[in-house]
Amino acid sequence: MTAIKQGLELKQVQKLSPLQIQTIKLIELPVQELEQRVREELNNNPVLDDEAPRSKDDAEKDVSISELEDRESGEGSAEDAYSSYSDDETIPSYNLHVNNWGKDPRPEYNTFSVKQSFTQSLMEQLGFRSLSEHQRTIASFIIGSLDDDGYLRRDIESLVDDMAFRAGIIATPEEVEQMLKVVQEFEPVGVGARNLRECLILQLEDRKSTPAVENALRILTDYFEDFSGRHFQRIITRMHITEDEMKAAIREIQKLNPSPGGQIDDTYNDQAQQIIPDFRLDYEDGELILSMPRFSIPELRINHKYANILETSRYSNDRTQKEAATFVKQKIDSAKWFIEALRQRQNTLESTMRAIIEYQHDYFIDGDESNLRPMVLKDIAEMTGFDISTISRVVNSKYIETHFGIFQLKYFFSEGLENKDGEEVSTREIKKVLRECVDNEDKHSPLTDDELVEVLAKHGYKVARRTIAKYRAQLDIPKARLRREL
Repeated sequence: MTAIKQGLELKQVQKLSPLQIQTIKLIELPVQELEQRVREELNNNPVLDDEAPRSKDDAEKDVSISELEDRESGEGSAEDAYSSYSDDETIPSYNLHVNNWGKDPRPEYNTFSVKQSFTQSLMEQLGFRSLSEHQRTIASFIIGSLDDDGYLRRDIESLVDDMAFRAGIIATPEEVEQMLKVVQEFEPVGVGARNLRECLILQLEDRKSTPAVENALRILTDYFEDFSGRHFQRIITRMHITEDEMKAAIREIQKLNPSPGGQIDDTYNDQAQQIIPDFRLDYEDGELILSMPRFSIPELRINHKYANILETSRYSNDRTQKEAATFVKQKIDSAKWFIEALRQRQNTLESTMRAIIEYQHDYFIDGDESNLRPMVLKDIAEMTGFDISTISRVVNSKYIETHFGIFQLKYFFSEGLENKDGEEVSTREIKKVLRECVDNEDKHSPLTDDELVEVLAKHGYKVARRTIAKYRAQLDIPKARLRREL
């Protein structure tokens, strides 16, 4: 028989309060998403109010957080009877009228336009074609299968299966191929291609025939791999053309668009969003001035009617009123946490940004990258007293507008390396020098990674070859072979 033992065990468990959880979530949000989150909270919690007081009497009736806590502790007296409560009076005003304009006075943040989407444009062109209903259905399915760049990434057999299982459309591979050719005749030229090679060929076939266009078409048709590898001399030899003819053909290819779908803005694509800075930094009279524009984020307060309902219902024996008091208490608590979380978010973001500005003071004067100091999350965490994870949340997806441009906060963070004088310099400065070296190199004989190591050493930066390769990849700089030109 197994013995049962009882004992006491002391454990230290850290739990986050609702306010802390709320604050963490709000800190992560950029200003656009914060505005949406505030609107959602206003919709879900009738206790919250975003209307400005209409008169002095109304202002006196607004309830602050501290006053509400006093009332919940038993202080204060009831001013309104429970019967005066009305649902209609608590509907936020933004639900009662149309307003497509933000509160920011600067017009560049108040623009809104609707353009024809990529798919709509193709469907409109399809409508002008004389096709049977079956053919039109197949073509519509093909258009719906294109990606954002205008490519068809599925093979014909897979498309046939998709039509049968997902849309109940029975079609042969020949019918699908025929309708794909119809779609490939639409604007922009190159749409419906299954790969880059086909996309470029479609565009060249649509151009007026010239010797340069014909050579370019032959290069893409017969020597695409050599062209991709920039083996130009090999192509010249095999095609029996001169170097000037090769250059003319390359110029024709460079005029082509590798992403035809990107020519038409898709208004309904969530990936295309306007950047609205969370911070603004001005430089006036030798002083850096930081501000945090609220744009269309409203000021929130507790609706005084609900506070009075809670106070009135506390002393009632009526069951309905007690249930109402419980509901209101929960909503008031939620509103208090949300308002306080917004306040803490504001303070946290401002403290973090001020620390970054202080750390990178010389850089923010004129935006000279050579003045950008090495800086990691730990540096700002130590200056502010916040946790590194908090700094990470602040930096993520946030932007600042300066007098020399708009930047993501992540831009100001970089690791450091020592130069020949033993001074620590930002890796961003080294990347800038690397970019300048590549831009100024001889394109007929581009610098290899080993040669770039030597060039940077002459500039006073001791960098390993593998580090050069990493920085080059981060800067989207191809290998030396792929940078070679005729």
